[in-house]
This record gives sequence, C-alpha cells and structure tokens, in this order.
Amino acid sequence: MATRVTLFEDIFVVKQLNPDGKKFSRINRIQATGTTFQCDLLLDTNSEIYPIAEEEKITIVLSSTLSLDGRPDDGEYDQSGEPTMADNYEYVMHGRVFDIKYKGDGVIAVHVSFGGLLMRLTGDQRHLENVRADERLYILIKKD
Repeated sequence: MATRVTLFEDIFVVKQLNPDGKKFSRINRIQATGTTFQCDLLLDTNSEIYPIAEEEKITIVLSSTLSLDGRPDDGEYDQSGEPTMADNYEYVMHGRVFDIKYKGDGVIAVHVSFGGLLMRLTGDQRHLENVRADERLYILIKKD
C-alpha cells in the first residue's frame, strides 16, 4: 500500500475569530472557508504562539507524516535535525481524527483533536476522502 503523505491541502480565508465568544485567554477558534474546495473550517490555535487575524489567508495541509520522503512516523520525536515538511510552515500540530460524521449529500465533517485543541473540517467527501477515522495526522499552517 502506498504511503499517503498529503491528505488535504487548501488556502483558507479567516472569516471570524471566536464565533461563539472567547472561551480561553490563549486560544482562538478560527472560522474559515477554503478558496479551492469551499470546505468550512473551525480550528483552535494558540493565539500567543501564532496569532491569526480575520480576513487573513492561511494555507492548511493535513499530512500523515512530516518526513519529506513519505516515511511513516514511528511515534517518537525526530531529533536528527534532518529537513522535514514542518520547515516550510509556521505552525504545526499533531493530533488524531476522533470522528467523521456523514452530513448527507456527499458532505462529511472530520473532527480532529490536537492535544485538546479541536478542528472540524466540513466539505465534500471527495476532497476529504484521504482522511481516515482514528488516524494520527499533522496540521501544517502558514500565512499567505
């Protein structure tokens, strides 16, 4: 079976910060829409480490590994100093897909927890079909 590295990629426009009000002092929940696949994104980020503003464009990549050659992660932090996908991004988190809900009409919602910071990515299942339930993945973010 071939290794799937990039599971999803799109540029998102941040529409709103904290749509349900600010709950935690160092966390922002961003609400954004993808420019290519029109997916809806809700994502919690650490606003002290990586501030994001409304109307900013950000590239989001979901990946099964950070290895440039597609080698699967072995579950341990790589301290080798070798280049990784993370080198090309500004903010990276590791998490697990904990739920995929089928909304009907070919639309699914993928739910991921990054150590308690949550993401919900909703869109056409054709664009999200590479993401699997209970899969460990990385989210890589950079501003455009």
